[in-house]
Amino acid sequence: MQGLLLLVFAKHQHLPFIQIISTKSIPTGLYGYWGNKGGVNICLKLYGYYVSIINCHLPPHMANNDQRLEHFDQILEMQNVGRHDIPNILDHDLILWFGDMNFRIEDFGLHFVRESIKNRCYADLWQKDQLNIAKRQDPLLREFQEGPLHFPPTYKFDKNSDNYDTSEKKRKPAWTDRILWRLKRQPHAGSYTPELPVPDFSLSLRSYISHMMYTISDHKPVSGTFDLEVNFWAAWHLAEEQLCWATSPNTPALDSNLKPVVFIPMITLMHEGLWTTENDILISYSSTPDFLSSSWDWIGLYKVGLRHINDYVSYVWVGDNQVSSSDGLNQVYISVNNIPETEDQFLLCYYSNSLQSVVGISNPFKIQPRAILQDDPLGEAQPRI
Repeated sequence: MQGLLLLVFAKHQHLPFIQIISTKSIPTGLYGYWGNKGGVNICLKLYGYYVSIINCHLPPHMANNDQRLEHFDQILEMQNVGRHDIPNILDHDLILWFGDMNFRIEDFGLHFVRESIKNRCYADLWQKDQLNIAKRQDPLLREFQEGPLHFPPTYKFDKNSDNYDTSEKKRKPAWTDRILWRLKRQPHAGSYTPELPVPDFSLSLRSYISHMMYTISDHKPVSGTFDLEVNFWAAWHLAEEQLCWATSPNTPALDSNLKPVVFIPMITLMHEGLWTTENDILISYSSTPDFLSSSWDWIGLYKVGLRHINDYVSYVWVGDNQVSSSDGLNQVYISVNNIPETEDQFLLCYYSNSLQSVVGISNPFKIQPRAILQDDPLGEAQPRI
């Protein structure tokens, strides 16, 4: 894609519970061949729930609203992952959709729009916003939520200024840059008994703002901050109760909508003893019963603050460097020759080749530098760190 970039960052403690399912780009410009318009997508599994993140760039200009809606549908249709548990993009528990959607403000003239912005009277403009109009008419689009537009339209500005377009075209300001989300509809109330809690997977908007101080583009950037809550206890309690129902006569079967919330990593990593740069590092790890290891799995040594799985300082193949394996406990080693002498904090990450994801991570730790011997005035050798 041309000019579309999608990056996902996570705190390291969440890595074992994030599995990248797929990445995809969908060009929609020039009959589907040109990547100046379209979308890019990352589908991931987060604590057992499926999340799809989409960044898009839709066709511009006031008259192309129908084309924008067609591209919106086209991006949705081409996002199918092809897995039996999520055959369709709409089967994801959460869809986050954002980008330059290029929707404009209809009917009102340039002077009225600019005066409304100047006086911070946005309510009339909201009613004529093409995206809001489409949401009132389209049942599927209506399922996507958006925060209130309490900030000025973010397009179009003269570059390196805070002035709306003063060129000959004098384009009418509009909220072209948007952030939407869709939570999968909850099962009908009849799927659960009133005594049991529903698994809690909820998203709440904390802020939805524009950043007017940036002037390098003819758009002003927009950001949204969300709280995503996964209630592990409610989900575990519901799974336990439904399992009891399924094993009792004349009771409903397990609800197919129930998701197994993952809160125990597939791999638990432990480092043995005090680590120094004088000896090989011995690593012990255990796995959950359902984890399928591969000879291509590896354990990487990382500095805290890693930005990519390839940012390792050193790594070992779990098969090649195995020391022992018994009763579900495995041991591998990292050669002392591959251990740096530094005061940084480190992490160990177990990477599963079959899942293409980190499935285990250690607590942060330090590696003690090599002890250098020196003679003291009394002639006795003393360790010096």
